[in-house]
Amino acid sequence: MSQTKFTLNETDLPKAWYNINADSPVPPTPVLHPQTQEPVTPDFLGVLFPMELILQEVSTERYIDIPEEVREIYKLWRPTPLIRARRLEKALDTPAHIYFKHEGVSPSGSHKPNTAVAQAFYNKVGGTGALTTETGAGQWGSALSLACNFFDLPLEVYMVKVSYQQKPYRRVLMETYGAEVFASPTNHTQFGQAILADDPESPGSLGIAISEAVEAAATSEGSKKYSLGSVLNHVLMHQSVIGEEAIKQMDLADEYPDVVVGCVGGGSNFAGIAYPFLRENLTNGKDTRFVAVEPTATPTLTKGPYAFDYGDTAKMAPIVKMFTLGHTFVPPPIHAGGLRYHGMAPSICALYDAGYIEAVATHQLATFEGAMMFAQTEGIIPAPETAHAVRVAIDEALDAKAKGEKRVILFNLSGHGHFDLSAYQAYLSGELADYEYPQEAIEQALEHIPQVSL
Repeated sequence: MSQTKFTLNETDLPKAWYNINADSPVPPTPVLHPQTQEPVTPDFLGVLFPMELILQEVSTERYIDIPEEVREIYKLWRPTPLIRARRLEKALDTPAHIYFKHEGVSPSGSHKPNTAVAQAFYNKVGGTGALTTETGAGQWGSALSLACNFFDLPLEVYMVKVSYQQKPYRRVLMETYGAEVFASPTNHTQFGQAILADDPESPGSLGIAISEAVEAAATSEGSKKYSLGSVLNHVLMHQSVIGEEAIKQMDLADEYPDVVVGCVGGGSNFAGIAYPFLRENLTNGKDTRFVAVEPTATPTLTKGPYAFDYGDTAKMAPIVKMFTLGHTFVPPPIHAGGLRYHGMAPSICALYDAGYIEAVATHQLATFEGAMMFAQTEGIIPAPETAHAVRVAIDEALDAKAKGEKRVILFNLSGHGHFDLSAYQAYLSGELADYEYPQEAIEQALEHIPQVSL
């Protein structure tokens, strides 16, 4: 009756990724060429991605087999544990049952290796010579550095400058795995040079870092490909191992979630835990709620319009339909660097627009207040990104308490905060600022989104 940790064996490791495109009630929107605004072709995408990932991106197959080479590496940390947060429940004096999927047990400390290993594998077998990528807080850069090391692929990482400065040991971790790490904007690309010429003190953004990584790949004459850690369909699909395991583990706990919570920046960890449970809603009559949590400093879903926009600042990446704050958006320097993206995964946006997903935004101080409570009760220091999910899981539990109802809450603890202690230091010293991005600044950025007519 008092079991806390629910674990699976390696034999329970999923053998296939789940593809939401097979069951989504919302048809996918077209992906457009950044210059012509016509639907992209495989030739255009082939400059950036290996063909196998392009095929996965457009696939409507319900399940795609996980290569054995990828599953063998997964076994270094998967299946990850499902933990009931009993001490947090007691501190909140709530009738709710709170569970979390602990993705921070991976070698690089987050959920990101689930797709990084897959992408490195497909690039290696596809003959790619090297990879380029961007990273916000460093979780994605760390994961891809690890994966590229396993497959002997050189890697260039363009790390958002403010995070590069806030999290120096993330850079050290990436370099330990063999990657080259640059503070973006840099002098290594034409777009980076243009940004620095206009603003030498630019803190950078994920949109800028994506532009630099895309430019580095696109101008390499085929020697390099680009790898993205969120947003795209194939990335979200690779993360579905989280939810597939969680379904089995909730069965071990003899419970089923009333609500599933995850933080959202690009959308990968949220989709990873939510989409397999959403499949059960769509095909098996379940009625779980899904809550996506973002910062008030980057309120993409809660304040942005649903429109076509560029995936990067330099307008080199494809145009997709998503909730957006505008590709020129430069967010405040909050510590949740992985949530500082102007857009969101198109599939999440479509499902949110259609009412299948809820979204809330939380302030930085309230988020860290929740993170501190979680750390002091459960002993795990969550990454600032994950802390947003922690905050809303606590809010859900308090709401259940106020209403006197049992509620089963599941959230994705997408990464630990061992590299984010400077953020906790700022909170403990009273130096951590609160941010709410002003509506007028958002409206100004939105003036630059493309006017797409289909």
